[in-house]
Amino acid sequence: MVQLHDARFDTTFAALSDATRRGVLEQLGRSDASITALAERFQMTLTGMKKHIGVLEQAGLVQTEKVGRVRTCRLGSSRLEQEAEWMEHYRRLWDARFNELDKVVEELKRRENSDE
Repeated sequence: MVQLHDARFDTTFAALSDATRRGVLEQLGRSDASITALAERFQMTLTGMKKHIGVLEQAGLVQTEKVGRVRTCRLGSSRLEQEAEWMEHYRRLWDARFNELDKVVEELKRRENSDE
């Protein structure tokens, strides 16, 4: 499953790995915003924000539209469904492993208490 999506997942998770970019997504979840407004909100240069927006656009997380001199950003079409499915697979795997570990610990405690 993962091998088919490696490049896409790498791009998505790289985009999400940065706190500023996650903040931008959170902000755009509330309302569309210009790159200038986002740069001001995150106290960074316009150039720096453009780079962040470019990374988010490449991952499909943000779309931009230029009208006149203003480039407006909105959430992109990526719904992160495949990424969420991938994470859920590993969450279930780890839950199962921790459940088995809990059983082993409980059994060891039971044996320890019966030896006393």
